[in-house]
Amino acid sequence: MFVKICGLSTIRDIEAAVRGGADAVGFVLTESPRRVNPALVRELVEAVPAKVLTVAVFRDEPADEVRRAVRAAGVGAVQLHGDHPADAFAELRDLGLTLVRATSAASAAGAAAGDFGEDLLLLDSPVPGSGESWDWSELGTTPPAGRWLLAGGLTPANVAEAVTLARPWGVDVSSGVEIRRGVKSPDLIEEFLRRAKAAG
Repeated sequence: MFVKICGLSTIRDIEAAVRGGADAVGFVLTESPRRVNPALVRELVEAVPAKVLTVAVFRDEPADEVRRAVRAAGVGAVQLHGDHPADAFAELRDLGLTLVRATSAASAAGAAAGDFGEDLLLLDSPVPGSGESWDWSELGTTPPAGRWLLAGGLTPANVAEAVTLARPWGVDVSSGVEIRRGVKSPDLIEEFLRRAKAAG
């Protein structure tokens, strides 16, 4: 089970994620209580082992702004949230980074990773990072094709059930491992990783 811990902002967060066996860590570079600047992301990335994918998360920023931020941050992947056209991913392909398309689970019917030229597809609740869960079981009967991540309302308490119902390739968590909005708990990060890995 591929597990991404998103919205990290401190070395302590990074250490907990790495210690717990995270496959990817995410840094929010768009409007959010978890927003960090590219300079801080670069510092944090230096503490991440090469085997762990580092992901910069954006929402409505134009491609040139994404390019500048990604170069400054030194990450290995770009995640675009929202209704970006396939052209948005094509514009970023030459960066040589892993591309992640994050969209609402409402648009999951018939979806497949790669439809827009992305490497990974992430299906989230309508408001990313809100902690709102949704009916994951719908995906279990007609899951997207390819490598896709389940997100939205996941916590250490429900991730095993979500994995069983939806059968994703991986999972992504942010608010579900926080003690308050924007502040991660190392203990919750490690517990989430234990339960997600055991379920997958």
